Amino acid sequence: MILELADIRIHPGQQAAFDEAIQRGVNTVIAKAKGFQGYKVNKGIESPERYVLQIFWETLENHTIDFRESPAFADWRAIVGPFFAGPPTVEHFELLAKSD
Repeated sequence: MILELADIRIHPGQQAAFDEAIQRGVNTVIAKAKGFQGYKVNKGIESPERYVLQIFWETLENHTIDFRESPAFADWRAIVGPFFAGPPTVEHFELLAKSD
């Protein structure tokens, strides 16, 4: 399993609208993508315009090729992109260890 971690910063004062948009975008667009296995969204306490989106993929290519090179990526960005204060930082991780 691959973890995609996206560090997202949005424009101030848009938190309530973005809270709805990010969940709608994942549930209606990303959740239908090949290899999608689940997600988590966390929002900042000290930095209320900061969000951390974690998406779990079966393979790296499910995100980087199957999703990002599909029309669904444009659909996703149309929903959440207007809120972005700048491009999100996106990285991928493999599980090393996990608690019981």
